[in-house]
Amino acid sequence: MKFRRTLFAAPAVAALLLATPTAALADESVHVKLLALNNSGASGTATLTALDNGDLKISIRSTGLVPSSPHAQHLHGSTSGMDFHCPDMSADTNGNGYVSTEEGMPDYGDIFVSLTTQGDISKASGLAVDRMPTADAKGNLTYDRTLASADLPKGTIEHLKDLHVVEHGVDANGNKKYDLDGLGESTLAKSAGLSGIPEEATDPATCGMVAGAAVGSVPVGGVATGDGSTRDKAAVWYGTGGLALLAALGIVVVARRRSYVLSRAQR
Repeated sequence: MKFRRTLFAAPAVAALLLATPTAALADESVHVKLLALNNSGASGTATLTALDNGDLKISIRSTGLVPSSPHAQHLHGSTSGMDFHCPDMSADTNGNGYVSTEEGMPDYGDIFVSLTTQGDISKASGLAVDRMPTADAKGNLTYDRTLASADLPKGTIEHLKDLHVVEHGVDANGNKKYDLDGLGESTLAKSAGLSGIPEEATDPATCGMVAGAAVGSVPVGGVATGDGSTRDKAAVWYGTGGLALLAALGIVVVARRRSYVLSRAQR
């Protein structure tokens, strides 16, 4: 009889255990080593942590960036099978010694998440540098933000290993600021109809892939649009973040008959 009671008790115990809340799964992190692009001399690390509630915590520590200047930064890549990776100098198709945003995009992919300090994180905020982190006077950058699951593109957490981090902003002529004397005007800005924007401000400075992520070539067809074109992307970026970029760089824009007259704002 005692044996029978034990048999009947077992299912009840099992049901009780199943009904009892268990501890949440431990947070899972992937690590990114940020390496210099365009001879920027910058480097850093990024940690992407998928929290048990679906949020994504991002911590970035970089050094050697253009001091006292904003640095646009993003998660690039794809969650739909595209095989993106950090570019090397062979991506410099115009031979000026620097890989521009347009030249690098076929390798590292379009913006997936904009790593702003607050507010919107979509591609539309790609160059909203008034909400991007600013390096300190020594060129060090610290970024910590937890992105809500509701704001993340579909598949972000499941495909963290397929994404990577790119930081923008270089100092080609060594004067510790963005200016036209370094690399001239930004071709990305020109494609959006703006003139007078330093190329230094938009060229990538670092890129890092998740440790252990597969590295390969871009599938035939290039970026997700199918042809790798960046003109329309530039228009979107500057249409939403361009004015913020100009303000952050201390440049004044005056519209005259669809043209832009730019002059340096007094510092």
